[in-house]
Amino acid sequence: MLVLAIDTATKIGSVGIYSREKGIVGEITINGSLNHSETIMTSIDYLFKITKIEIEKIDLIVTSVGPGSFTGIRIGVGVAKGLAYSLKKPIVGINELDLIASLNGKRDETNKIISLIDARKERVYYCEYERTNDGDLKRNTEYLDGELGNILEEYKDIKTLYLGDGSIIYREKIKEIVKENASFYDKSLSIPRSSALAELGLEKKTENIMLLEPFYISKTQAEREKQQKNKENIK
Repeated sequence: MLVLAIDTATKIGSVGIYSREKGIVGEITINGSLNHSETIMTSIDYLFKITKIEIEKIDLIVTSVGPGSFTGIRIGVGVAKGLAYSLKKPIVGINELDLIASLNGKRDETNKIISLIDARKERVYYCEYERTNDGDLKRNTEYLDGELGNILEEYKDIKTLYLGDGSIIYREKIKEIVKENASFYDKSLSIPRSSALAELGLEKKTENIMLLEPFYISKTQAEREKQQKNKENIK
């Protein structure tokens, strides 16, 4: 079974072809200055070219639905739905915070896991997880957003593993507040790739393509301004 996985929820974009039987067939991961809209289709086209696989051979399409970059999420979900519709293939949407938490592939001394996605200006999207005694990943909180400093104050006395681009960008701040209770993976292991997305997607039920939508936690700047304007008009 072949899976096409697309992740454009953060600044790092990743597309890959994954085989249930063989594992990674091909993968392209880019952390560059170009927008995902400028690279996503080129990356997908090149991926099929270098793997010599015909796109019609894909059995399942998996995409990250967010949270993260508003524009990036829309692009990734839009491309995934377009391909699934045109190719008549099933589709699965995965929450980016769940994907990040899944990078902790085994139970270790640090049982508490925090997925962090940078939302700029020391704000993050985050969620708390833990590994059960059976090794399963359990989500303990809703998908949230907030000021990083306030979040860290809640966890400074708890041994916690921090994952995601937020754990890289704000590593020094996390160390400053949480100190010895904070642990991290290497930077290369803290960022999800499309191959991990594909593996997670294979465990999920397929979804109705018409109902699959981007997942946002906070409002866009335009939405906040509109909401504020409506409040002022009411006054």
